[in-house]
Amino acid sequence: MRLVTINGLSVKHGSHQALADVALTIDKGEIVTIVGPNGSGKSTLLRCIIGAQKPDSGTILKAAGMRIGYVPQKLAIDATMPLTAARFLSLPKRRNTIQIKEALRQVGAEGLEDRPLAGLSGGQFQRVLLARALMDTPDLLILDEPTTGLDQPGSADLYTQIEHVRQDTGAAVLMVSHELHVVMSASDRVVCLNGHVCCHGAPEIVASAPEYRALFGTGTHGALALYRHEHDHHHHDHVDTDDCGHDHGPH
Repeated sequence: MRLVTINGLSVKHGSHQALADVALTIDKGEIVTIVGPNGSGKSTLLRCIIGAQKPDSGTILKAAGMRIGYVPQKLAIDATMPLTAARFLSLPKRRNTIQIKEALRQVGAEGLEDRPLAGLSGGQFQRVLLARALMDTPDLLILDEPTTGLDQPGSADLYTQIEHVRQDTGAAVLMVSHELHVVMSASDRVVCLNGHVCCHGAPEIVASAPEYRALFGTGTHGALALYRHEHDHHHHDHVDTDDCGHDHGPH
């Protein structure tokens, strides 16, 4: 089932062309990761899909009734505020104890409900953010660099948890990440963005594409075999790689 179809999406910030003629699709149950250098328009694209940014041109079609859960890149919480994880999960909509415990269980954060947010580790806090995004059973989970500030084991752990969430809920996942080696193991499809879609497709295809290697070097290609694992669900057999040109988006 197709959740999102984007065509011809362009956004300007003043005189800067943040996105140009971007095309992208997201289907139910798949994990799609967007990679690209700083300033390549990744967060702008997410904001357009969420509805926080109005594009200058192009269309974003969403499946009727589609629910989106969003995990921001950063969330500043006043450390002096006596806010527990459970209270945080009840904002802005009150939740009962069962809902809170279930959301924390889904993300592997059982027992954190009475802990103050200020006392959580980085990884625990990211899991609580993930739990909050799952409270309304989203069809699409959007994560903007969810492992910012985590060490490598913490990052790998969170990506494993995201995979479990996808398996448990059937939600599609769209995430931005700078951790190329983990992305390649955790994604069904990778979109390389640099203001436009440079290349896209299965991780193995993108890792060997000339434009991807021009942006990120060749080191990540070798890491791919080390981190890649086989999922037990169906992968798309068809990927559009073209010649990594500028004119085509993922289909």
